[in-house]
Amino acid sequence: MARLPLDPVHSKALILASQFKCLDEMLIAVAMLSVESIFYEPREKLDEARTAKKCFASSEGDHLTLINVYRTSIELLEKRKSEVGKDKAEKVMRKWCKENFINSRSLRHARDIHSQIRRLVEQIGLCISSCGDDTLQFRRCLAAAFFLNAALKQPDGTYRALASGEVVQIHPTSVLFRTKADCIIFNEFVKTTNKYIRNITIIDGLWLTELAPHYYAKQE
Repeated sequence: MARLPLDPVHSKALILASQFKCLDEMLIAVAMLSVESIFYEPREKLDEARTAKKCFASSEGDHLTLINVYRTSIELLEKRKSEVGKDKAEKVMRKWCKENFINSRSLRHARDIHSQIRRLVEQIGLCISSCGDDTLQFRRCLAAAFFLNAALKQPDGTYRALASGEVVQIHPTSVLFRTKADCIIFNEFVKTTNKYIRNITIIDGLWLTELAPHYYAKQE
């Protein structure tokens, strides 16, 4: 993990993803989580921004939504590069980002990070494969990697972060904001007047004792 210049928990996620056969997806997720917010929602165009976001939204959460954004953008960029060249393709990409309320600078930064960490995982011999449509494997990998960031739904609709015991709420910018899944994994804690969690994916609570028994067996 020392050879990966990342937050240790992200390095661990990449190593686990190789075992779960979803490293292709985790490389994208880690790159997208390593930059400033990909989406932006200007107050004067809030409805438009949220409608645009729905085009990429995954019912399973924000991680897969970010992967959808990345893959769609790369497909567009590569297609335009072959048609009009790199410089014009980048201009098309900026226009596409503006139309979809995506931060073009953050997305470009994520592409750079993705290229760098992909080269590094190849150098250390990790197997890069995709889980394809089997997103269950990817979500299980998220649970194994970020088990300390699990939260359970409470009767009043809030969530309790299992590691800290804090009562938290899903951030309004999450695609799961109005979805009350029983158990979730999150990647970001935001404290304002309320305690919010962001970058969230639905998991099965039973996975926690299976995938992190060293921690959750002690909690019971």
